[in-house]
Amino acid sequence: MRIAIIAGEASGDLLGAGLIRSLRSRFPELEVEGIGGPQMESEGCKSYYPMERLSVIGLFEAFGRLPELIPVRARIVKQLLKDPPVVFIGVDAPDFNLSIARKLKAAGIKTVHYVSPSVWAWRRYRIRKIVKSLDLMLVLFPFEADFYRKHGLCVEFVGHPLAEVIADCPSQSVARQALNLPAQAQYVALLPGSRSSEVRHLGQCMIETAQWLLERRPTLQFLAPMANTQVRYQFQQFLDKSPLRKKIRLIDGSARQVMAASDVVLLASGTASLEAMLLNRPMVVTYRTTRLSYAILRRVVGANISYVGLPNLLAGRELVPELLQDQATPARLGAALLTFLEQPGNVERVQGEFERLGRQLKRGASERAAEAVAQLISGPTSGR
Repeated sequence: MRIAIIAGEASGDLLGAGLIRSLRSRFPELEVEGIGGPQMESEGCKSYYPMERLSVIGLFEAFGRLPELIPVRARIVKQLLKDPPVVFIGVDAPDFNLSIARKLKAAGIKTVHYVSPSVWAWRRYRIRKIVKSLDLMLVLFPFEADFYRKHGLCVEFVGHPLAEVIADCPSQSVARQALNLPAQAQYVALLPGSRSSEVRHLGQCMIETAQWLLERRPTLQFLAPMANTQVRYQFQQFLDKSPLRKKIRLIDGSARQVMAASDVVLLASGTASLEAMLLNRPMVVTYRTTRLSYAILRRVVGANISYVGLPNLLAGRELVPELLQDQATPARLGAALLTFLEQPGNVERVQGEFERLGRQLKRGASERAAEAVAQLISGPTSGR
């Protein structure tokens, strides 16, 4: 039996590898082809192209790569139509994968997408094309499953793989030992994001927030895990102009370990908020961008969702503070962080909710996804 699976970046490579591994336990003779990174290739996926060619971040970067990506996509479709797999699975990279799925489903090939695009938040007009393109959507969050069911698409909530991975992360005391940190000090983690644009808009603000806190709690310590060398260089540029040059310790990578070691986390909205939740760390979520970009996003997204932080989205209410754009000032961010540092009862309340949400996401994602795909494969052939 042969399947095709395409992932576009490292997170998709990890998800795809887990899915292939679980499918192979059900179908020992499984053959896999498509596009994947080292994780998927180690599970036997024969890659048509290097996955890095699909790793596009940001709208304008995507436009710049269109002349390269369109012919790649066309060749993949032609190849799969000529020699059809039993199922095509796109892992994330929705703009690339869903267009392939649409053409393949029209030809009678079963199609699956793993990781929902944020259609529930913005560009909702895409839902009709998505429904026409897929036989099955595999989602990581329960609110996504509710959204697709309302639109008549077969959907399976499989849970989030991070819930399994982070369950094995170290406790606060073990994380502090690994980082050579004093057991009794209070630590604030600063995570300005993994993209250059995020650090450009948040780096200075986070450093000034640390300064605001130190004026009120001089014994506080600060840790800032740097996602990559570019992020470190940018953040260091801000730090060199600040009186806090020796007060904020920069650490290459190790974001989860740093969050686990900290008492509270200030972070850019994104997957880091989910990681902090699964690590049971109280947090303040923030984000800043250009005024034009923010105005556009608020206009498009504002009517659809009330929150941006994943803990709040999962809870359906504000568990942790969200301070965005003009609200993201050092005084407001500092005051929100101080609330967690000075009110243990507030921390315990939030941590109790985090544990409940974490259990909801810990469902054995790879196994559930593989079971849903296996049922699709064994079912009737999809129509044209």
